[in-house]
Parts: sequence; structure tokens; C-alpha cells
Amino acid sequence: MAIRKKLGDIAGRVCEALLPIRQEYFLGRGDRVAICTLSSMDLLSRISSSQIMESVAIAGRLLSENRGIDEMISFTLKHPKLERIIICGREVKGHTAGQALLSLVSSGTDSNGRIIGAIGPYPFLQSSPSDVERFRKQVKIVDLIGTTDIGELSRLIS
Repeated sequence: MAIRKKLGDIAGRVCEALLPIRQEYFLGRGDRVAICTLSSMDLLSRISSSQIMESVAIAGRLLSENRGIDEMISFTLKHPKLERIIICGREVKGHTAGQALLSLVSSGTDSNGRIIGAIGPYPFLQSSPSDVERFRKQVKIVDLIGTTDIGELSRLIS
């Protein structure tokens, strides 16, 4: 498992260097709702320049079923008023980060930090079991995977 993790970390650093992504997230003026656009960078860009940002705490992407979810857990626990995360946009091919997040909220992790039910290649979290449980209790996930209609997202948030 340790070798696989190291290889995953190296692959992630190589991807970051070769395929830099301009913006990972945008902070909004709200405090109760977050939007996760998965791999839909164009959707994230449209949301970032829309009125939606007045009502959300953060809008960001999620490209991995491990490090990205760990970062989401950390952000959520630092923002105790955050109560809902809307997952939308296109699923991440190969990593199925949205599916992993849904599995995490519904089933948690095993004793090795593996997200129970996640189908991605490396769904292991570094977050402590207590942080995972706090995250699961704090937020409700709204599954809109596949939705890229900004109007639909706006209506849901209003």
C-alpha cells in the first residue's frame, strides 16, 4: 500500500506540472453551501463570475478520490456553518471523485482509510477517522453529477 501511495503522489505531481489548472476554487460570500464542479472547469469558471457566488461559501473542482477529498474535509471542518455540498459537472474519468465522495458520506472509511464502496484506483484518505465522521455529520451532499446548467444550480441555491 505504501508503494502505491507514493506512486500515486508522484503521478499527481507530474500531472500538476504537465497539466497546470489555473484555478482550483473561488471563495464566495455565503457560508452554508458549497459547489463542487468535479472536472467541469468551464462550469467552475461560469459559476465564479455569476451571482451564485453571493450565496455560496466556495465553488471548486474535485479531481481526485483522495487528496481532493481530504482538502474538502479540511475546508468543511474549518467552516462549521457549511451544511450542504452540491456535486455537479462531469465526473472525473478514471478517478470517479464524485462517486467516491458520495460513498464517503454514505459509508465512511475502513480501518485503513479506504473509502468504503469507492471504485476509483486509490480511494485512501489521510484525514483522521474522527475528522471523516465530523465531516459526514456536518454536511449533506446534493448529487447533481452530470448537471452543467448554471440556471438549475442557481435555482437550487436561492
